[in-house]
Amino acid sequence: MYIPKINEQNDQAEIIAFIKRFNFGTIITSENNIPTATHLPFVVVEEGHSFKVISHFAYANPHWKLLEQGEHLIIFAEPHAYISTTHYEAELVVPTWNYMSVHVYGKVKIIQDETAVFDVLDQTIQFYDAAYQMDWDAMPVDFRNRMVKGIVAFEFHPTTIQAKEKLSQNKTANERKAIIDTLSKSPMSVEQQIAEYMKKSF
Repeated sequence: MYIPKINEQNDQAEIIAFIKRFNFGTIITSENNIPTATHLPFVVVEEGHSFKVISHFAYANPHWKLLEQGEHLIIFAEPHAYISTTHYEAELVVPTWNYMSVHVYGKVKIIQDETAVFDVLDQTIQFYDAAYQMDWDAMPVDFRNRMVKGIVAFEFHPTTIQAKEKLSQNKTANERKAIIDTLSKSPMSVEQQIAEYMKKSF
């Protein structure tokens, strides 16, 4: 990912917080120069000074068969906003787009042990819908076993992380304030989120 120095984010805590918030990522794999992508919900598992992400494929999705070959990429991206030239003080300007994105390159480990697969599901339930845990635990064992056989759980271990925050860092304080004011009043949640992150970096 192209990242000008001014837009680079290297704070791991901030990166992890971003992935946890915008956790519906896209995992991309290439075979014979042909990319394959699958959109999945991910859960961050912190391990000391590092972390991994876990998720699962539908067994019927052949993409999982490529996972243990080489390195792959997961893209986490969500908030973005069109930035109009009406916010700028100079006359010779062009519009742009503010956005945030994290690219995580890494290697995959397929989880074979059934107990460990159930643990991935439990962690996913706890993260996304903890109230559902009691319902899941109360379901018949044979039903839950059938569900588990229909998925392929995996761990993704990062090797390289790239994080970009394009938040008008190259603009004047007045211009940034005008952009924040406009986006904060937007009916679109992604634009409100960009305003929120701009305030933090202002």
